[in-house]
Amino acid sequence: MKHLPTHRLTADAKMAYALIAPAALFIAVFMLYPVFYVIMMSLFKTNKLGILQQWVWFDNFTRLMKDPVFWQVTGRSLLWTAIAVIVKTVVGMIIALCLNVEFAGRKFARMLFIIPWASSVPISAMLWKWVYDHEFGLLNHTLTLLGISNPPVWLGMPTWSFVACIWVDIWIGIPFMALVFLAGMQSVSRDLYESAEVDGVNAPQKFFFITIPCIKQIVFIATLLSSLWTFNDFNTIYILTRGGPAGATDILITSIYKNGFEWLRFSDAAVMAVVTFIILMVFALVYARTYFRGGDDAL
Repeated sequence: MKHLPTHRLTADAKMAYALIAPAALFIAVFMLYPVFYVIMMSLFKTNKLGILQQWVWFDNFTRLMKDPVFWQVTGRSLLWTAIAVIVKTVVGMIIALCLNVEFAGRKFARMLFIIPWASSVPISAMLWKWVYDHEFGLLNHTLTLLGISNPPVWLGMPTWSFVACIWVDIWIGIPFMALVFLAGMQSVSRDLYESAEVDGVNAPQKFFFITIPCIKQIVFIATLLSSLWTFNDFNTIYILTRGGPAGATDILITSIYKNGFEWLRFSDAAVMAVVTFIILMVFALVYARTYFRGGDDAL
């Protein structure tokens, strides 16, 4: 009788599994289980302690979808992300182009541009909260010196508070985009530019027909990461306005926190978390599909 071959783990394989076991256990306990529990909370009624009580299927989703405040917050989240990422991409590209040119003090300029991004986001947000202070802030003091007698209450008016929050996020995120784009530009062969100059190509043409095609993959990754980070930017808004005034600066991530930890509406918070995950997943998949479908010609 022919014996089937038996597959036994070698000593190296056993050692490898033993080494990855702690990391796998950590991921299962602190990442996969919380995600699973949030999904379960979105399908249950919960008490004030977040304990599952009654299975309600998709009633929580249906109830939340009928809430106009939810759609306002979702729309504001998308608007917040779109404006911030577009401005960071455009301004970051302009700064990268400037830093890619040889000039005295270029290294010092690069060091200055990385400070906002290298600093802790809560610290940066706190600094800007002091700058925006209506009575003692540097911004309104400067505007008063320039002749504006009644400067805005930056963090106390719905429109201005939203603009103020977006600006802080942009200020923090621009250095990352600029440095990533700069690294991509410096990887482009100088021979391409020299050949273009021989053919009489001007600076805008070199940018659109040489620089952009050569760094398009870097632009893709940078904008994708920036979109994910901006959509989930909790610290900036919560430190500056806590979502106020009257919810005018609330986005999905701050609404999740408020529903879960301030109002103890854990089911609503879980539904918003699932919706946030779905939005980001769809965005990432569409973005990736566009990239991989186009191959080298993507973007």
